Amino acid sequence: MYKGMGNILKQAKVMQEKMAEIQKELANKTVEFSSGGGMVSVTVNGRQELVSMKVEPSVVNVNDVEMLQDLIVSAVNGAIKRSREMMTEEMGKVTAGLNIPGLF
Repeated sequence: MYKGMGNILKQAKVMQEKMAEIQKELANKTVEFSSGGGMVSVTVNGRQELVSMKVEPSVVNVNDVEMLQDLIVSAVNGAIKRSREMMTEEMGKVTAGLNIPGLF
């Protein structure tokens, strides 16, 4: 019984090390998303941090600020969703080879 527990602990340690490595890698990976047909484009890294935003000057209208705000929110949320999907995929690669009963 203790031998099995030791094996599980070893696997957990390996998984923890790999996950830490992937988190570092994700900080350097980015995803882009745009809204309004490219009027607003944002880039988010694998940590779901906004890295950059580009707004086409033609979309800036002082009489319709709400539209610009909606485009920004849409672009940021889309990029964050893609970033989470990327993170889930990368983390899935780590856990795929490990056989820890009841973990997932």
